[in-house]
Amino acid sequence: MGEPGSKADISTSATEDIRRGRDVATLKQAILDHLYFTQARHIGLATRNDWYMAISHTVRDLMVEDWLNSLHHLTDRTLKIVSYLSSEFLMGPHLGNNLVNLGLTETVRAAVTELGQDMDQLLRQEEEPGLGNGGLGRLAACYMESLATLRVPAIGYGIRYEFGIFDQEIRDGWQVEKTDKWLQMGNPWEICRPELACYVNFGGHTESFTDAEGKYRVRWVPNRVVKGVPYDTPIAGYRTRTTDMLRLWKSEAVESFDFSSFNVGDYYRAVDEKVVSETLSKVLYPNDEPEIGKRLRLAQQYFFVSCSLQDMIRIHFMRGGTIDTFPESFAAQLNDTHPSVAVAELMRLLVDKHQVEWDEAWDITRKTLAYTNHTLLPEALEKWPLPLFASLLPRNLEIIYEINRRFLDEVRTRFPDDEARLGRLSLVDETGGKYIRMANLACVGSHAVNGVAALHTELLKKTVLHDFHELFPEKFHNVTNGVTPRRWMALSNPGLTELISSKLGGTWPSNLETELRGLEPFARNVPFQKRWQQIKQANKEALARVIKERTGIDVDPESLFDVQVKRIHEYKRQHLNVLHIIALYNRIKADPKADITPRTFIFGGKAAPGYFMAKLMIRLINGVGEVVNADPDVAGRLKVVFFPDFNVTNGQMIYPAADLSEQISTAGKEASGTGNMKFSLNGALTIGTLDGANVEIREEVGEENFFLFGLTTKQVHNLKGGGYSPRSFYESNPALREVIDQIASGVFSRGDAALFRPLVDHLLQRDDYLLLADFQSYCECQDRVSAAYRDTKRWTEMSILNVARMGKFSSDRSIREYCANIWGARPVEEPGSAGAPKAAKGAATKRRK
Repeated sequence: MGEPGSKADISTSATEDIRRGRDVATLKQAILDHLYFTQARHIGLATRNDWYMAISHTVRDLMVEDWLNSLHHLTDRTLKIVSYLSSEFLMGPHLGNNLVNLGLTETVRAAVTELGQDMDQLLRQEEEPGLGNGGLGRLAACYMESLATLRVPAIGYGIRYEFGIFDQEIRDGWQVEKTDKWLQMGNPWEICRPELACYVNFGGHTESFTDAEGKYRVRWVPNRVVKGVPYDTPIAGYRTRTTDMLRLWKSEAVESFDFSSFNVGDYYRAVDEKVVSETLSKVLYPNDEPEIGKRLRLAQQYFFVSCSLQDMIRIHFMRGGTIDTFPESFAAQLNDTHPSVAVAELMRLLVDKHQVEWDEAWDITRKTLAYTNHTLLPEALEKWPLPLFASLLPRNLEIIYEINRRFLDEVRTRFPDDEARLGRLSLVDETGGKYIRMANLACVGSHAVNGVAALHTELLKKTVLHDFHELFPEKFHNVTNGVTPRRWMALSNPGLTELISSKLGGTWPSNLETELRGLEPFARNVPFQKRWQQIKQANKEALARVIKERTGIDVDPESLFDVQVKRIHEYKRQHLNVLHIIALYNRIKADPKADITPRTFIFGGKAAPGYFMAKLMIRLINGVGEVVNADPDVAGRLKVVFFPDFNVTNGQMIYPAADLSEQISTAGKEASGTGNMKFSLNGALTIGTLDGANVEIREEVGEENFFLFGLTTKQVHNLKGGGYSPRSFYESNPALREVIDQIASGVFSRGDAALFRPLVDHLLQRDDYLLLADFQSYCECQDRVSAAYRDTKRWTEMSILNVARMGKFSSDRSIREYCANIWGARPVEEPGSAGAPKAAKGAATKRRK
């Protein structure tokens, strides 16, 4: 016998068994084979990464057959394919999630253990693909997994960024950005498809001409062409045979080496085209403050959108379709404004490349595309300077002009003599410098526009998209966001998952809406409560160990874990949380014997590199922690932790350990939020405003199980409209005044009174997000939290009811609603799958009629 896994050991039939077998013995052999043949390592020399790669290739092998069968469904013309276009896909680590969805977690763990390896260490070996900034990319990942779980044929289209969202370190209290080198050790999950490369034009000029049939045509003469190479990753559904696909585009030079330049000694110019072209997919979200950053970001968006639409048309022709039936093959969802250039690009491909007449092309485009809006902040609705757009995408700009001309003619017919309305609806913003309004383009060129929470959608209709709602009310829908319970419960919280399964059986992770409420009868069951508490405590102890390892801070797992982890932004109001911490600290200092519920305040999140105020907020959190954690007067009662580098991997540890979830954005500013859902599904109670999906969470779990504070959206509007004076709140509230004065005087900045001056000045002079107005209500609500936490039995009951009533917030429900109301997509029938989603089936039938 030779080396384990050598050719001498394997017959053809045995190879098939090793590729497909799911028992421990076969999995062990498969892992050893990949260690030897794929990693080219003898077992005695294998590194931890070699073992991780071998296990991952083994698991991918088990996915391939279903993946290939699912790809075959793309040729079935009776099935509509969902294309999810997103500039972000924050997938998280693949191995653990794939094991859960394949039902192989314990089997693979047993095989790895018998091979003498530590499965938990190998799971930690995986580099997380940081291909997203936060909630937007994570939502896209949840939706791809739910599409596969519901057996809906789908392709996720995005960019294969070489460097993702930065890794965050904290040095001297400040955020420091480090390069995310997620590909440096290899990626076993993706497959490169160079034969499917697409080509994308940039710059240059256009030329009009008359074709052989006497029709007016335009050709684009670019000054640069970039090649997009697809990399495909399988996305397994939960206990189904459907495996969908994430297709990410890498930019490459059409010609990567110029021999003529090299031969005359110009070595830099010889590779210049390669360097410039590969920049497009080099890094997630370049700093778009300078002009060159804006140019690169627009180029990235157009690059992946053009590649994706070309690919969709190729697949449509492959399945025997003609160009006029393209909307029957694809439903393309634009995940926020980033891919909205798809409206102009699909028109370009149809009119210029496939010679479709304008009106027919416009009909095809609008039937194909749908747009999800994710923001109520006007500044977050992308606008591109017209000169920049013209220099980069001259043909697309011409098409946008023509779309705008025809659209504004339609508006004039509906609303004559309303020039102000025309100005607001126009695709070109002419107030000051000229800009292309991408959200307006998406609204005009899509057949559906949806918000992501009930409140958000109503506010869209009344505020940033009010004119479009008046013009096209039938386009507007709400699809409240959801999260996948497979990653955020089954994988992240196995103890809780096992307890729930002991009462509900094993099918609830794919039937949250109908089955999770079965926990309600156990909410007051003493033995069940006891086990629930033990699981939460174990999760808190595990997180406490990691906090000690990462930050050096000792925290008490018996204390209330009060957690706020999300992107750092002023409207999310991490600094309101800090104001309360300082007030609580002052209360203890004034009365060292005060009876205070012990708390550990845990923060996490990244600030955009160019966002000064957000970075200053991180420094403030760490400054307060530095003082509080070192003060013996509050020892055992208060701790403040900033958990560095918050991402999916760290979220899987943090959400299950939280007692209290901080969802405290200014009412009317958060579109939905999904962290709020992850916390609640893991048994944390919520303190929050009536903002985003908080409203619906509170409706579902019950008002008595939600800690509500703060101004409502209407009250925010009225307060601002009446001339909000933050200083009046400061002057009339002694506790608040003391907190602000301490920050201003340098108590939390080692005596440097200038450090937090920008933050203090902003709060006292502007306070755009009404921290000072909500401060007293927030503190009073936090006192109610403290009192409730002391009643362990009641708190546990509230925790159980939170989980039991969160079934609505599964991403499976969101996808069913998209299928029914927007896409007209239906699931693939699998053997024994009579229970296909009724909403999706019904919608497809209704649309065909």
